[in-house]
Amino acid sequence: MSIFGKIFFVKRKIGNLKSFFFEVYLMHTITAQLTEDAKMIREEVFVIEQGFAEEFDKTDSQSKHIVLYIHNRPAATCRYYFDESKDCYIIGRVAVLPAFRGTGLGKKVMELAEKSIAENGGKNIKLSAQTRVQGFYEKCGYTAKGEAYLDQDCPHIYMEKTL
Repeated sequence: MSIFGKIFFVKRKIGNLKSFFFEVYLMHTITAQLTEDAKMIREEVFVIEQGFAEEFDKTDSQSKHIVLYIHNRPAATCRYYFDESKDCYIIGRVAVLPAFRGTGLGKKVMELAEKSIAENGGKNIKLSAQTRVQGFYEKCGYTAKGEAYLDQDCPHIYMEKTL
């Protein structure tokens, strides 16, 4: 497990209040096992909020898992692994708890995964995005490939990026 800490500033507008910056202590872990914190985030976002029934699979045991913490509270997660059959890395299960959305943590967890992949010599990354968040991944530099398809009755699209 590796742990890193850093302070950064987030600009946020709440209701009718003016936008303001606040200081955030961000820490993350990268582990070879699915941690309880990663599992909790994924259950909250994918199972409870979005209704996915098949959230955990054998790929979890083959993946690296990133968890972002805000002031020591689990806030976001993703997993990544190398897929030999596709000769590329796959990023998946990107999730940010509702209380932390809009703070840039989705982008941050993607950047951390991409950095780790690059450090391991990876150049090509693929993912399967829910079509409702396709724009988020496009802002992260991913390009849609092919047509949308259903995964557990939810529209998804394959996307890829070259580092």
